[in-house]
Amino acid sequence: MTPTFDRLLDLARAEVQTAIDELPDELRSAAEAVVVTLEPAPNPDYVADGIAPDTLGLFLGESMADPPSSHPQPTQIILFLENLWEFAEHNQAIYLDEVRTTYLHELGHYFGFDEDDLEERGLE
Repeated sequence: MTPTFDRLLDLARAEVQTAIDELPDELRSAAEAVVVTLEPAPNPDYVADGIAPDTLGLFLGESMADPPSSHPQPTQIILFLENLWEFAEHNQAIYLDEVRTTYLHELGHYFGFDEDDLEERGLE
């Protein structure tokens, strides 16, 4: 049975907050400054821009390693909850684990990690 989107939202919010709370002090305040948006799936504009419809998460904006831009996009992490639920094969424990892993993966991009850095940390 698929939970309602509101239930997926509640579970994801709690899991993201737990992940933030467990970060080392020197990273926690930076993580708290990043807006986390929770959506069902990539919208048609994202898909038209080349984002796969089954994408689990997305980091938008400047990383902490980027030089300041004169036209910065607001920094945010987007988690696509229905995609995460499908990826977890409708298993709540796996869903929560994937929400955490995907959030930390996208947060890693904010901190300036590339895909190799994230893989080394088990956040692929």
